[in-house]
Amino acid sequence: MTRDCFVRLSSIMEQTGRLTPSRAVSVEEQLMIFLFVVGHGASNRDAQETWQRSGSTISKYFGIVLEAIFNISGEYIRPPDMNNVHHIIRYNNRFFPYFQGCVGAIDGTHVSACVGGARADKFRGRKGDTTWNVLAACDFDLKFTYMLSGWEGSAHDARVLEHAISEPQNGFPFPPPGKYYLVDSGYANRGCFLAPYRGTNYHLRDRRRLGGDRKKEQFNYRHASLRNAIERTFGIWKRRFPILRSMHQFPLDKQAIIPVACTVLHNFIRMDPASVAQDHVSGDEDDDDASSEDDSVDTDPDGVDVGESSSHLNISQDMDMGAFRDYVTNCIHEGSSG
Repeated sequence: MTRDCFVRLSSIMEQTGRLTPSRAVSVEEQLMIFLFVVGHGASNRDAQETWQRSGSTISKYFGIVLEAIFNISGEYIRPPDMNNVHHIIRYNNRFFPYFQGCVGAIDGTHVSACVGGARADKFRGRKGDTTWNVLAACDFDLKFTYMLSGWEGSAHDARVLEHAISEPQNGFPFPPPGKYYLVDSGYANRGCFLAPYRGTNYHLRDRRRLGGDRKKEQFNYRHASLRNAIERTFGIWKRRFPILRSMHQFPLDKQAIIPVACTVLHNFIRMDPASVAQDHVSGDEDDDDASSEDDSVDTDPDGVDVGESSSHLNISQDMDMGAFRDYVTNCIHEGSSG
């Protein structure tokens, strides 16, 4: 986070009354204590030594700022623009017109949980660590557009998504007819979720080795290249906030909302061009569960015709996702063969 970005954040939090200064601790210091803990994975003792404050003061203001930032999540974690085709898709002939109805990508990721005793088994993910299973959606600017946190690490990704879309209070941003999200093969290819073909090579390295001459492989490769936005977003997010990889011993209710607060900060930082430039300098980093080793997205215009003749590649209301996927697959194959 750049200095200007921090000044804007502290100003917003104070002017809107989300944070108020005390006699001894300014809003700026409250924010710095919080950012020090989440941005460095620092312990309470580390923060005491750095800020020369008591452990109770560090805990108090960490909790105050955590709640304040969580409470503005609705302002900074917002649905994507679902009415226009994103420029990453529109000006790349690998994706346009084939994925012009795509509004983002969805996946789950595991965030560290600090849980002991009998409850720990429910939180053990597939790698044996105690984790939270966090569901998120992102756009192609690598900003989060939705997040659901609070599920134990043992929960399957598909179950978390089913809960997100079935309970209105979860606020899932359903796209309008003809629009959809990209998901990986762990999710069903149905509704507003377009998944790759199962049992078919999906990774870029596999395509290079086998030539990618089959229709389903061509679809899966382009699908993976575009869906990789969510892995890159997770990677930047976890690199920026080390606490997500090594959670401290907070109460579970606090642990559950820390990923959301870090997401608010991630999106706020991504609104600052200088901070985005820092991300590019340090390099995008895929999440640990990334589905490919080199699925970078080329954003340069390729001279593709973006006329209205491609509008038929939007899914119709009476076409299921299986039929739509087959149709897109045939269009990609015909386009690459022509």
